[in-house]
Amino acid sequence: MKKLIVASLLALGLSSAFAARPAAKSACLTECTPRIGIVSAFGQEADILVAQTQQPHAWVINGNRFTTGVLRGVPVVIVLSGVSMVNSTMVTQLMVDHFKVQRLVMSGIAGGVNPAHHVGDVMIPDRWAMPLEVFWNRDSVLPATCGKAADVSCLGLKLASADGRPVPPFSLATAAGAVPTGLFMRENFVMTAANAPAGEFRFDYPVDAEMLAVAREIQPALARCGPRATKTPGGEPDPALCVKTMPQVIVGGRGVSGSAFLANPQYRTYLFEQLQAQTFEMETAALAHVAYANAIPYIAFRSLSDLAGAEEFNADAVALFASGLAETNEAAVTLAFLDGWRRHK
Repeated sequence: MKKLIVASLLALGLSSAFAARPAAKSACLTECTPRIGIVSAFGQEADILVAQTQQPHAWVINGNRFTTGVLRGVPVVIVLSGVSMVNSTMVTQLMVDHFKVQRLVMSGIAGGVNPAHHVGDVMIPDRWAMPLEVFWNRDSVLPATCGKAADVSCLGLKLASADGRPVPPFSLATAAGAVPTGLFMRENFVMTAANAPAGEFRFDYPVDAEMLAVAREIQPALARCGPRATKTPGGEPDPALCVKTMPQVIVGGRGVSGSAFLANPQYRTYLFEQLQAQTFEMETAALAHVAYANAIPYIAFRSLSDLAGAEEFNADAVALFASGLAETNEAAVTLAFLDGWRRHK
């Protein structure tokens, strides 16, 4: 009996010791060629990229189709994430676990936040944030849950700040005056091999400087009219299926993502004024969080579909999708980046 107790204690001690040790980085579970992972939130664009991939091979993992191959001379793995922060997180981590992903690219469509930009412009922000991760207070007074203003640390939370001060909460303007919502932005907790076991809080996730430098140099052949704008071979494109302003690639600024489909012009203005946000969508910051947690460099390209929450009819937005311009221009930027990255490396 004594030997059994000693053996049990030793086993418990050994299991505790092993539990306390940081886990080794897992090997790729499916295919181990070093690759750039491309996560697309827009199905038609993923189709364009897959169609141009050489030596394609499809792998179905948990229902998701991952295509490996060589695109513009660069080994890649391509997947469609589907809309939402949850899908983006899940599919990106699945890719990282099953393939040897050395860098990540996210591409797709987004709403505009900066009113100076136009439908069809492709944004390449230099950082991403999640402003809809919030502390929802009863009013616009700074929460003091843990004893002093802005302190919510006893809840395992941290309010977001800019220039050393908490970001002001969102308020709705009405005819009777401002109505406080009590929505205070929070930072996200993230655990990595480098910051364990304490972890850290982050608001912004900077894109990779090396990838951003390549993106600044690319000159993709963007179009004003999508492929479906021309009804007959050699004919003139239908003006109704062309955007009015020639799209441009715009590099820099903050992109933001959230779990809400943004159709509120007041919140869009708030994001622009408080964060100088340039674009809003529902996937990239989630991918950025996964990239940061796994120490994988990333970048994102987003084609603007409209001004998020705009109430007026926008013929350009209709033309962008009806003509196939959205996916065509977005794919052109991704391909131009891969060309530039191949030359850079």
